[in-house]
Amino acid sequence: MLLLDMLERYFVFFPVQTLPTTPGDTNLTFEDVFFLSADQYWIHGWFIPGTSKYTLLWFHGNGGNIGHRMEEILIMHHSLGINIFIFDYRGYGRSEGKPSEQGVYQDATAAIKYIQNRPEVDSGRIIYFGRSLGAAIAIHSASALPPAGMILVAPFTSLSDIASLKFPHLPLKWLTRNRYNTISKIQKVHTSLLIMHGDLDDVVPLTHSSRIFDTANQPKRLRVLVGAGHNNTHSIDPYNYWNILKDFINTID
Repeated sequence: MLLLDMLERYFVFFPVQTLPTTPGDTNLTFEDVFFLSADQYWIHGWFIPGTSKYTLLWFHGNGGNIGHRMEEILIMHHSLGINIFIFDYRGYGRSEGKPSEQGVYQDATAAIKYIQNRPEVDSGRIIYFGRSLGAAIAIHSASALPPAGMILVAPFTSLSDIASLKFPHLPLKWLTRNRYNTISKIQKVHTSLLIMHGDLDDVVPLTHSSRIFDTANQPKRLRVLVGAGHNNTHSIDPYNYWNILKDFINTID
């Protein structure tokens, strides 16, 4: 277990504590929120109200913190008018603790319960939005606490598959076989699903999304973003990207 924890810290989590910006810097109305995880760590997030009846719960990727998502938050808010709730996993930004697989799952559960209980949020119209590592956390959460819909951007099938890709000569596939096993968890999810993946992604190959899509339950859709890599899916062809999201959200009801 110690070796696995070291591997996890080495190439899974890259937290940054200092927030580079906030919604206030872009004149977005927002609320700083703190809520407790089950193991009593204070987790920090932002609630950004919109005009839509839907609320998007954002599970970000493995690097930086919520402040590094401000560009996409701003465009999403303007493009979709949706309520946005984004939070930092433990050890990221202003959230307490150190990240681990089970820890970030607990943070996600606490975030879901928090947003479900906000008076201005329709708990039956919450959409999970997970990017890369965040997609794995969203899938894990959806298997126990299903949302109205789920959007996954550049998801991976399992940590073992990523480990084998990055370190093909090390026996990491066996050591990490039960970590972030999204390909098995997606079978337990029953909600409207949208998967988006860049065809030039050299961090998580497109084949990961194809396998997850093939395994997932209906209703589901897979959209390949031509010319996009791992971190620029929203900016290579923004008109297409936001229209895909709008179309998906409009079909949930």
